[in-house]
Amino acid sequence: MQVHCHHHAVLGFDDDLTLMRAAGIGAEVPDSGCCGLAGNFGFETGHYDLSQAIGERVILPAMRAAGADTAVVADGCRTQIEQATRRRPLHLAELLAEGLGEDAA
Repeated sequence: MQVHCHHHAVLGFDDDLTLMRAAGIGAEVPDSGCCGLAGNFGFETGHYDLSQAIGERVILPAMRAAGADTAVVADGCRTQIEQATRRRPLHLAELLAEGLGEDAA
């Protein structure tokens, strides 16, 4: 699970973890900080290398190391993770919907 910058800055993440536990979802949350994309930052001229270096500090290697049967969850940061690791991150709502079955989606 990648905690999005907005969780850190505004929303908090405790409610998400509580919901995940209630749904029986175990979560590993690396202490990664920013994924490196930071809105448009990683797309802007001259920022790509720094954006990638920030992502490669923790979150991108963690996502690559996760087993194929491990869901990668990111409410934000999804573009950075998908482009750099070829893993398709799910939003927490998508993961919960999958757990409820296809009729709930």
